[in-house]
Amino acid sequence: MERRRRTKEDLASLMRKSWYHLRLSVRHPSRVPTWDAIILTAASPEQAHLYNYQLNRAKRMGRISSSTLTLAVPDPLGCRIGSGAATLNALNALALHYGTSADNVLDKMHVLLLHAGGDSKRVPWANPMGKVFLPLPFLASDEPDGPVPLLFDHILAIASCARQAFGDQGGMLTMTGDVLPCFDASVMTLPEDTSCIITVPITLDVASNHGVIVAAETEVQSNQNYALSLVDNLLQKPTVDELVQSKAVLVDGRTLLDTGIIAVRGKAWLDLVTLACSSQEMISDLIRSRNEMSLYEDLVAAWVPAKHEWLRKRPLGEELVNKLGSRRMFSYCAYDLLFLHFGTSNEVLDHLSGVGSDLVGRRHLCSIPATTASDITASAIILSSKIAPGVSVGEDSLIYDSSISGGIHIGSLCIVVGANISLDDYSCAEDSMKFMLPDRHCLWEVPLVGRSERVLVYCGLHDNPKSSLSGDGTFCGKPWKKVLHDLGIQESDLWGSSGTGGKCLWNSKIFPILPYAQMLKVAMWSMGLVKQKTEDMLSLWKSAQRISLEELHRSIDFSTMCLGSSNHQADLAIGIAKACVTYGMLGRNLSQLCAEILQKEGSGVEICKDLLAMCPKVQEQNTNILPKSRAYQVQVDLLRACNDEKTACELEHRVWDAVADETASAVRYGFKVSPSSISCDEHQINSHHNDHIHQPFHPRKVKVELPVRVDFVGGWSDTPPWSIERAGCVLNMAISLEGSLPLGTIIETTQTTGVLISDDTHKQFYIEDYKTICAPFDVDDPFRLVKCALLVTGIVHDNILVDMGMHIKTWANVPRGSGLGTSSILAAAVVKGLLQIIDGDDSTENVARLVLVLEQLMGTGGGWQDQIGGLYPGIKCTSSFPGIPLRLQVVPLLASPQLISTLQQRLLVVFTGQVRLAKKVLQKVVIRYLRRDNLLVSSIKRLVELARIGREALMNCDIDELGEIMLEAWRLHQELDPYCSNDFVDNLFSFASPYCCGYKLVGAGGGGFALLLAKDVQRAKDLRKRLEEEKDFEVKIYDWQISL
Repeated sequence: MERRRRTKEDLASLMRKSWYHLRLSVRHPSRVPTWDAIILTAASPEQAHLYNYQLNRAKRMGRISSSTLTLAVPDPLGCRIGSGAATLNALNALALHYGTSADNVLDKMHVLLLHAGGDSKRVPWANPMGKVFLPLPFLASDEPDGPVPLLFDHILAIASCARQAFGDQGGMLTMTGDVLPCFDASVMTLPEDTSCIITVPITLDVASNHGVIVAAETEVQSNQNYALSLVDNLLQKPTVDELVQSKAVLVDGRTLLDTGIIAVRGKAWLDLVTLACSSQEMISDLIRSRNEMSLYEDLVAAWVPAKHEWLRKRPLGEELVNKLGSRRMFSYCAYDLLFLHFGTSNEVLDHLSGVGSDLVGRRHLCSIPATTASDITASAIILSSKIAPGVSVGEDSLIYDSSISGGIHIGSLCIVVGANISLDDYSCAEDSMKFMLPDRHCLWEVPLVGRSERVLVYCGLHDNPKSSLSGDGTFCGKPWKKVLHDLGIQESDLWGSSGTGGKCLWNSKIFPILPYAQMLKVAMWSMGLVKQKTEDMLSLWKSAQRISLEELHRSIDFSTMCLGSSNHQADLAIGIAKACVTYGMLGRNLSQLCAEILQKEGSGVEICKDLLAMCPKVQEQNTNILPKSRAYQVQVDLLRACNDEKTACELEHRVWDAVADETASAVRYGFKVSPSSISCDEHQINSHHNDHIHQPFHPRKVKVELPVRVDFVGGWSDTPPWSIERAGCVLNMAISLEGSLPLGTIIETTQTTGVLISDDTHKQFYIEDYKTICAPFDVDDPFRLVKCALLVTGIVHDNILVDMGMHIKTWANVPRGSGLGTSSILAAAVVKGLLQIIDGDDSTENVARLVLVLEQLMGTGGGWQDQIGGLYPGIKCTSSFPGIPLRLQVVPLLASPQLISTLQQRLLVVFTGQVRLAKKVLQKVVIRYLRRDNLLVSSIKRLVELARIGREALMNCDIDELGEIMLEAWRLHQELDPYCSNDFVDNLFSFASPYCCGYKLVGAGGGGFALLLAKDVQRAKDLRKRLEEEKDFEVKIYDWQISL
């Protein structure tokens, strides 16, 4: 089957979908299952300590659910035992964690196991941090105020989608720490009670350097995206002849690559756990015999009968066959999987400038000088680093977790990690010079156990530390023999007096431990950049204590490294936060920055207090451009960072009051009724009352009926404060239900004063003195909608009820919490009716704006789309333009009879029976917006864009595209708030999915009505019939028509 080539757009969409799923599983694990345990293998207890630090970081940042157990398990005694034995050792550690209850717990657990215990010889600069934790700034711009994404974070995102494939059966997903397998794991299918290896078609030249899977010709299950087959054989780095002889070559001339992803499920998982719990003696035998057990050669061979004979001859192979050999392994071939291997330094830079280049955030949480004060190329990637003026950085270089002082030149295609390069010590030196890192070089610093100095380490980008002196080994890009000749050093200086065998960069004692300034000089000399005083450099180098990469691997002070990195990133966040507060608090997410600042050892809270103390002055200076709601929210976030929860809660009320005031100012400016009319200034009302001229009574009666609205896309962009600060756009439609307009009011004047309010539930309330109608209202007051309408229409303020009374009756023939805009549209009906009674301006534009103020007064905080949806007929695309006043532009869709007919036949309007309250969702979203949460901001921007695209789709009668837009809109709504859905809704959509091209909940979600857009008319009929018959879904399908 021809594999689809993944484009950059595909990759961006896939990665965002995976991250969306990860965030959803962390924020709402009861609805979107997450891993019960995440385990990392480590080479040593010291490395395990570092990995635990990183796992805790991931939990703090919301990458891992708080309910997930995390473990970093080192190889026993720091001995290399191989990935297979490390797997068994890790599972045994998991069992020991649960103690006597392990048997009852592990069989149902879902475990993600990452092999990260290698020594990263080919990516030596990643050795200190662990290759799985190297920086990978894909999608970094999605969260500009969050920490730099790591390879580990992206692996977590992809793996989160795979959790669904296990269902209720316990199991484990194993992945390698140096591969990012980009594929949609959310559709992955795994056979029950067995193991499965993920594969991808690859060309034969690539396969010759990797493991290859020989799959059975007969496929168990397949479609255009994947094929599931039994595994017939396993090959390691095969030649073309071996591939042909083993029937491993596919019809298209490619073969199946072992991606390093292995899933074990059900009974096969129990077999593996049983083996692991009794494996300690086996592992001890491996250590004594100095053997290793590979996961990809030995352990998986137990599930492949053709390998049993070979395996029995391997260390512990007999035990593997006896304990695991009764199960078979399958191959899940993902045709569109993109295999990103981070095996060498060059591959890392290739992935940052290749297919994933459009995803790369090239400046992230960094401090860099102006372009007129430095020479930093546009393609350079600066992450969590501080760059001083006078620095030069070449093309496609990567600078991470570093501080670079002025006078430093970094070439092109360079990697600098964890370095603190300063030339301050040179300032008084007679031979003052610049430090230069040549093109295609790597440089990093490592703290050593028991020493105060940090050692400066460097090599060429393409150096292979495993390549020997007698072979093609290089240092700083030059063959070893040339290095020895140019520098005047002897082999014995680097490797002692042993023979040439095994001599390589990995074990060469070439890196001196000296005062920092001297290390910089020797580094330039070692790289061939210093021509003068060679004898002095050679003498200095020879007299210094020197260390090899191999020794470094065992001597890293991980605690110091973690603390230094944490403090460095906190310092960067402090600088950004201070600039944000000092210059206006407009654009950065202070809540996210404070999370990093609080990691500052000993002083995080005090720094947040200093930032908080700056706020009042800044707010006063920027009062004309800084919304009060934003200013108050910044202070709330800082108060929480300072652990002052009580004051933060008190100040939160001012946030919402400010939102309401800002909204009222934006929508009431220039109108007949001033914003002050919504207050309850009794003195002002009495003044109007005294000036009032009594009028004779004339009975009047009005009836207003309106449809409900369903929204296709664009919701949230209509909601304050977004809509009064940024452009919005919503595509929605007015509909009648069951043949009638479901919302309405009858208002009539009465000769006796006072106001009688009644509704369709037979509740009624009599207000004898209209002057007592005053905001704020109790949230449980069932008549506050009508009371607010009396305020915003000016009836109370203008003393219109001095000479007469009113009876206001309302009804809503739709279920409570429908999501159909019921509250706002009913408010629109009442406002419209009241304005007609008093001969006010009852134009749809005026009514819509008054309802927006009414919702702020009620405390529900809704936007403008509901009343627009009910007041204007048919399908319309409405845009809002921020400013004072807020401007709305309603563009009706001139729908053809064919479009209307097809839409009415294919779209099912279904009440889920799930009651929802928009305000609960609304508050969370508004707070995130006021914090300037970039994920939320970009999501709403995309909803605005989709609304415009949806309008074009409907204009072109492309209902299928509308379905795709609804699906993306529904995903974005869940990004905004994961609680906008629940298990019932998820199951409903899963049930309907085979019939539908699109679906979503209307409104803010959380329950209420759902829209199910069928793929065609027949499938709409089939789905309706299935839903009416299905006992698991007690839903009601409404007959509806577009209200024209």
